[in-house]
Parts: sequence; C-alpha cells; structure tokens
Amino acid sequence: MSRARQPPLVTGISPNEGISWTKVTIRGENLGTGPTDLIGLTICGHNCLLTAEWMSASKIVCRVGQAKNDKGDIIVTTKSGGKGTSTVSFKLLKPEKIGILDQSAVWVDEMNYYDMRTDRNKGIPPLSLRPANPLGIEIDKGRFPQKDLESLFPGMSADFTSENFSAAWYLIENHSTTSFDQLKTAVVNLKKQANKKNEGSLAYVKGGLSTFFEAQDALSAIHQKLEADGTEKVEGSMTQKLENVLNRASNTADTLFQEVLGRKDKADSTRNALNVLQRFKFLFNLPLNIERNIQKGDYDVVINDYEKAKSLFGKTEVQVFKKYYAEVETRIEALRELLLDKLLETPSTLHDQKRYIRYLSDLHAPGDPAWQCIGAQHQWILQLMHNCKESYVKEQKGKDIALLHSPMLDLDSDVRPSPIGHLSQTASLKRGSSFQSGRDDAWRYKAPQQVVFVEKLTKLVVSQLPNFWKLWVSYVNGSLFSETAEKSGQMERSKKNARQRQNDFKKMIQEVMHSLVKLIRGALLPFSLREGELRQYGGWEMKSELSGQWLTHGIQTVRLSSESLTALEIPNDMLQIIQDLILDLRVRCIIVTLQHTAEDIKRLAEKEDWVVDNEGLTSLPSQFEQCIIHSLQSLKTVLDCKPGEASVFQQQKTQEDVCQLSIGIMQGFIDCLEQLSTKPDGDIDTSHLSVDVSSPDLFGSIHEESSLSSEQRLLIALSNCRYLECHTFLNIAEHFEKHGFQGVDKITQVSMESLKELDQRLFEMYIEFKADPIVGSLEPGIYAGYFDWKDCLVPTGVRNYLKEALVNIIAVHAEVFTISKDLVPRVMSRVVEAVSEELSRLMQCVSSFSKNGALQAKLEICALRDTVAIYLTPESK
Repeated sequence: MSRARQPPLVTGISPNEGISWTKVTIRGENLGTGPTDLIGLTICGHNCLLTAEWMSASKIVCRVGQAKNDKGDIIVTTKSGGKGTSTVSFKLLKPEKIGILDQSAVWVDEMNYYDMRTDRNKGIPPLSLRPANPLGIEIDKGRFPQKDLESLFPGMSADFTSENFSAAWYLIENHSTTSFDQLKTAVVNLKKQANKKNEGSLAYVKGGLSTFFEAQDALSAIHQKLEADGTEKVEGSMTQKLENVLNRASNTADTLFQEVLGRKDKADSTRNALNVLQRFKFLFNLPLNIERNIQKGDYDVVINDYEKAKSLFGKTEVQVFKKYYAEVETRIEALRELLLDKLLETPSTLHDQKRYIRYLSDLHAPGDPAWQCIGAQHQWILQLMHNCKESYVKEQKGKDIALLHSPMLDLDSDVRPSPIGHLSQTASLKRGSSFQSGRDDAWRYKAPQQVVFVEKLTKLVVSQLPNFWKLWVSYVNGSLFSETAEKSGQMERSKKNARQRQNDFKKMIQEVMHSLVKLIRGALLPFSLREGELRQYGGWEMKSELSGQWLTHGIQTVRLSSESLTALEIPNDMLQIIQDLILDLRVRCIIVTLQHTAEDIKRLAEKEDWVVDNEGLTSLPSQFEQCIIHSLQSLKTVLDCKPGEASVFQQQKTQEDVCQLSIGIMQGFIDCLEQLSTKPDGDIDTSHLSVDVSSPDLFGSIHEESSLSSEQRLLIALSNCRYLECHTFLNIAEHFEKHGFQGVDKITQVSMESLKELDQRLFEMYIEFKADPIVGSLEPGIYAGYFDWKDCLVPTGVRNYLKEALVNIIAVHAEVFTISKDLVPRVMSRVVEAVSEELSRLMQCVSSFSKNGALQAKLEICALRDTVAIYLTPESK
C-alpha cells in the first residue's frame, strides 16, 4: 500500500552540536502536516517528542535530551509519511563542570554541589572537589605493592591534594605503563591548567565586549560635546563648563542606571533567597512534613527526617535555620509525648509496645520508656485481677437477690451467654472433670460464683502474663531497640539498667503471683486469710462451704494455669506460692469430701428397705461400700501428684485428720446399724419387705403382717454385721491403701472393734429376747399340777413343759434360719446353753428324788440333750 506523502527528510539542524537540553531548530522536508501529525522525534537515539514544537512542514524546534550516543542522526516520524531519514547529524557535547570555587561569567546551578555537601555517606569536603585525574590521560594502575611504595617514599603521599605529594609515587602508581607520547600530552594538559586563570580573565573581557563598546560610545559623545562648546568660549570658562557637563553626565548616568542597578540588586536578592529556599527546602518543609506523617502514622519517616535534619542543622549558627530547627524540635517533643502515651496505653499488644519503645529510643526520649511500659503493664494486670473479683462479687449478690425474688428458679432451663466468656469444649475435655462430662456450659450457672471467678481469673492472668514476661526478656537482651540505638550506645545502657532492675521486676512478678493466690484463697479458702487480707481479697457471701467436686474443679483450673506459667520459664521460686496453694486446696478438698461422705453415710439409715437376700443381707452394706468407693474415686485426681507437686499426706497433721475422718465414716455407719436395729416398730417402713422366693417360707408371718418385729430386725442387723466384718471393711481398707491413705491399719482396727462391740450387744439383746421366755417357762412347767420329784408316777414319756420348750427352740431356729443360715449355730448354741443352765439349776435345787422321780428327770434331760445335740457346747453339756 503506497503512502499519501513522502517520508520526512531532515536536511539541517542549528546548532549542530551542544550539551544536553540545548534548544535546536530542525529543518527539512515533509516534516508533518500539523502538530498532531508529528508522532516521533529522536536525536542521537533519545526521544525528544515531549519538548518538540511543530512550526511548519519544514521546521521543528525542540530540546536535546540525555542522549545514549555522543553523535547520531535526527529521525522524524509522522502519521502521514512514516519514519524518516536524515542527511545531517548532531554531536552531543559533555558539559564542562564548574567548581564551586571557580570564577564564572554565567549563573551556575548549585544544587548538585549542595547535594554532595549534604550526602552523609560521602562526607567529601568542598575544597576536595577537584578532578580525580589531573593529567587528563587514561589511568593505568600498576601492580606495585603498596608496602614497597611506602618504603621507597617514606613520609610522602600519592594524593595530589596532600602537602607531602610525591609526583614520582603518583606516576608509578597510576601511569607505570603509559607511553612517552601520552606523558607529553599530560604535560600539555598541565600547562593549559596553569594558564587557565589568565585565559579566564580574557574570557570575561570577551564576554563583556558589548558593555565596553557602549561605554566607549557614551564617552565619545561626551567628548564631541565638549569640543563643540570649546570653540565658542574662552579657555577659563571651558574648564568650568567641562566640570558642569561632567556633573550633568554623571547625574544623567546615575539617573539612567539607578533603576537598573536597583532592579539588579532586587533580582540578586530574590535569586539568592530562591536559591536558599531551593537548596534548603528540606528544612523549611520539615515541620509541615512531620505533622502530616504523624497524622498518617508514618513514624519511621519522621524519625529518618529528624536524624537527617539533626546531622545537618543541629549545630548551625544561621538564625533562619535555628528558627526552623527549633520548630522541628518542638514537633518532635510533641511526638515523644504522643508515643509515650500510646506506649503506656492499655490494653496493647507486645508488637505495638516494642514498636513504640523503638521509636522513642530512636528519638532519644528522656528516661527509660521500656521500664515505664513494664511498670504500667504490671499495674494494669493487678487492676484487671481486682476488677474481675469485684465484678463477680457484685454478680453473686445480684443472683442472690434474684433467687430470693424467684424461689422456683430452675437453673437447668436458664441457659444464658456466659458472663466470663466461652471456654472451648476441648479445654474442658482436656481437664477430664468427672462432673463436667456430658454437660454443656449450663454447668456454669449451677457452679458457685467463686468457682467461675477462679476460672476467669486464672484465664486472665495466663493470657496477660506471657506478654509481660516476654517484654521483660526483650528488655534484658536488648532486642527492643533498633540499630540507631545500638550505634548510640543506648542498647548497652538499657542492658545495664535491666541488670540493675532485676530485683524490681522479680518483686513485680511476686506481687502478681501473691495477688493471684490470695484472690483464689479468698474465693475457695477464705479461712486461710487473715482478717485484713479477707476484706481486700475476699468479700464473698459463703452460705456454706464449697463441696469437694467444686474444689476439685478449682484445683484443676489452678493446675492448668501453673503449667502455662511454668512453660514461660519463670523461675520456680516465683511459682512456689502457687504450688503451696494447690497443696492447701488438695488437702481441703480431701477433708471436705470425707466430711460430706460421713454425712451421706449417716443418711443411709433412711434408705434401708429391709429386703433380705439369700445370705440374709440387705442392700445397706453394699451401699456403704459403694459410697466410700465413689468418694475415693472422686478424689483420685486430687490425690495424684502432678510434676512438681508434693504428696498431700506429707504433713503429720493431714495424716491424723484424714485418719480420724475415715474412722468417723466407719463409726457413723456402725451407729447407723445400731439405730436401725433398735428403732421402734412404728418408725420402720416395711412396705417393701420381701424374702427371697428360693428360701424356705418359714417366715411367712413377715408377708402376712407386712411388719418386722424387733427380733427380726436384730437378726438382719447381726447378719449385716457379720458380712461387714468378713468382707466390706476389708475391701474398704484395700481401697484406702490403693489411694495412698496413711494409717489404714488403725482405721481397720478401730472400726472392727466398734463393729464387734455392736455385734455383741445386738446378739445379747436377741438372746435375751428369745432365751428368757423359754427359760422362764421351765420352772412353772416342771412343777405344774403340784408335781413332786419325791412322789411321782412311773414315767410314761417327757412332760409337756419340755415339749413346749423344744417347740419354742424350734421356732427360734426357724426364725433365724429364715434370715441367715450362718447365724443358726451361734444363736441356737446360746439358747440351748441358757435352757441347759436353767434345767441344771432346777435339778440341783431338788432335795431328793424318788426312783420314779429320778427316772423321770433323766428321761427329760436325755430327751433335751438328744434333741439339741448338734448345738451343744461344752458348757451346755
């Protein structure tokens, strides 16, 4: 496809050489139909389109940019003609640098020299801004060892700015392989530099030729005027007029140049002011920049700017700079106060605290901000703990009032959001609380307020103390501070301060631990605090002491917090007070649990239903054993020692108290048995009485009358006593030993003695009930019908009194056999013994027997002996 127009052609450029940003005029053909048609312009490979001004199809004006090449073509590109060509080229000249101490007839931009002076990394003094290559030829570094050169030229230097400059050293070091022709060129260059001063003066004259020509013309005009006047006057008056003309000329010159000179002075002062503003705009803009960056929170930028300003203007004597630098210091002081307020603000994260401490360190804040932060954090933790206690005490009182107004309140149906925050179920499961299994957060509303408070308090301390401890560790090892602080020696000072304040921090930790322990004691063990401490750390309304299960929950909570604090690597001596608290809680939990167990044992009498099994036992011994086993199982986590904990039985007093309580539990059950066996008939509920169907129904009267006689209750109690002695008490002793109880032998011995005493009393009571009527009926039966041993008929058999006694003995046997087969020998032996003893006494009281009487007596004695032969004892025989 052919183009509508020919490609652009550049045929000329004026000037054809110059430095960067030189304004040039480009001439040629087909340079575009208008400004919008021009789409490209490059000079020496650099794009100059941004500065191009299209004048016509044959002329474009632009400025040369920072070209990539020293010499190159001028290429114009248009929409209508495409990319063009060039028949000419442009040569880019390197600008000649003018030193800050060199003379110049033109205005020099001094920004570059200002930047070099304020560059802290370079640190080059202005007087040393001289050419690095004074000879003007290529430098070729030799390989001569520095030590050899120093030995060849002692006390000299290769630095041409030094007073001890050695030309030979410089040439050996920098031009050891340079050719002779190059060295001759270097000589020519040095001569040019030596003559540069004179050439510079001549350049000023050349640059100001127009001024000289104007002055010459003015003087010539004056001279001609004087000559014209001189032809008309005499010589004397010519001198006077010449003076007048000169005065008028001087006045005219003053008038003409006064305004020009004034404008020049004003322009110079304005230029100087603008130059100062431009050169030092960093300082003049700094106060406003500080304000803006503070509002945006860019504190790092503020600190960097302040450090730069301090290094440049901190010791300035210029009044304007002093004024502005004072403004900077004022704003920095306000920033220090702001950062300190933010640092001491609570709550805050450890990251923010470290950040603000680093900022204050870089700003050289007075005092020790890190220690101030530690102190503020310490006070805040203490305040949180006491506020927590106060809120829960008030909540407890509010609940009590609510309960008074609604006595039928059902806690199970009142499941509200937890006031102390929801604990994850995993945490609850990890604790393994037996009373929490299968329950949701509703247990909190059944739990006493003290228990919920202890859980919240320990959670609060465990969440806050790690940051507090890590802040101290960072303070000790110096990791709070930045490199600026390290360079200024502030880190070393901080480490020294930390070493001096170790005792103070230790006291802070101890104060937190003491407050934690005393607040927990005030809630769970109020009697362990003194009266003054109780007012400060207590305040709970204790209607009744906490039960063992809630104390167990409290122990698990404190144990978990202790493990968390130990993981922080806090020294053990600071945590010992928590271990002492856990030990006291464990001991108290055991005591309270055993006391409650004793009360439960006493109430077992109400649960006796008198239902007898095959062995003559009721459910009472089993209930008693299960009650104690359940109690000991609930104490398992309390009795077990966690790492770092001591045994609860290490103290003699605890051993004695637990032993006495255990004996009290056993004695309480023995008293319960005695109470049941001696209770009046009207106080016994036998509506559920039954006898095992497999046993012979010889005790049918129980079913018929649905009531138990005193003798039957005694028999059941005796049967239970026998089982307790042979099995239950021994099993319980094994459980005591299994759980680490001390003095189990004593507990068993005392309990067995009490049980045997009760058994003997009940047995004697039963024998008295049964044997006395039989024994009492013997004497009246023997002598019934005026019977006389001296005068009696021939015996025809045993008499009725003996038959009646045997029937009564059989009845006793049946009654005992129905309750317990094992009791039969013991009871029957005593009954037979009593009957034998009474019969023996009656026979011994007879003064004499007739033959028939003796035969009758022997018959009856032998009949009794043979009937009860299996129950005879040596005494009854």
